[in-house]
Amino acid sequence: MNWTFTINPQQLWETYVLPWGTQIVLALLIFIVGRILARAASHGATKALERARLDPILVNFISTLLNTTLVLLVIVFALSQLGLDTTSLVALVGAAGLAVGLALKDSLSHFAAGVMLIVFRPFKLGDYVEVGGVAGSVDKITIFSTRLKTPDNKVVTVPNGNVFGNTMVNYSEEATRRIDMVVGISYGSDLLKAKSILEELVKDHDKVLKDPAYKIAVSELADSSVNFIVRPWVKAEDYWDVRFQLTESIKLRFDAEGIEIPFPQMDVHWHKDVA
Repeated sequence: MNWTFTINPQQLWETYVLPWGTQIVLALLIFIVGRILARAASHGATKALERARLDPILVNFISTLLNTTLVLLVIVFALSQLGLDTTSLVALVGAAGLAVGLALKDSLSHFAAGVMLIVFRPFKLGDYVEVGGVAGSVDKITIFSTRLKTPDNKVVTVPNGNVFGNTMVNYSEEATRRIDMVVGISYGSDLLKAKSILEELVKDHDKVLKDPAYKIAVSELADSSVNFIVRPWVKAEDYWDVRFQLTESIKLRFDAEGIEIPFPQMDVHWHKDVA
């Protein structure tokens, strides 16, 4: 038996090439134009948010999320133009997303914490904070982690789950900070003279604020010392400079004035039994 196949070029063109070619071209146009529009919309949203003076991290997150969402919609529309069942595709992507989510649940928890940090913004870039047991200046906040730069220039990356799930201390949130110092003198030193010197050193320091007023008082009669609390207020950026300068000035001035700063010691008395 002989089989004979006859191909009609015109019929092939009209039945297959022209319809499928048209659909492919339209799908490509939808994808290309959609990508351009998504990029333009993301760029416009970024400019609008920047004009609103929102945090740069929040601006970047919103613009990235908007662009990703629009691109996904464009892909769905392009595939539907090819005649594909996008409902099944969406269901397949959802099932795959669920499987990936179960496998990466720890990473997703860091992602969720990152979103919460970006939305609620308990700190911003440049703030000196203590999070997850680490202290440093906030250098970068990403979806999965927060990067801190310590005073000795180490870079520490803390997972966002550890940041948002623990106590956060922001030392830069307020414009002023109070320095809490404890200064001890020996019981044999002149208490009123020591207090007068402390008040003079604090009052004369050019970076100590007048308002709120500083506080100097006897706080404790300890085992081997009389302890003063010294609590001046300073600008947040001057905290460490003033603390170090006052510590040095107090030691030098007490030495010059003959006021003893005691150190831990033990007196041992030996009694010899007389036969």
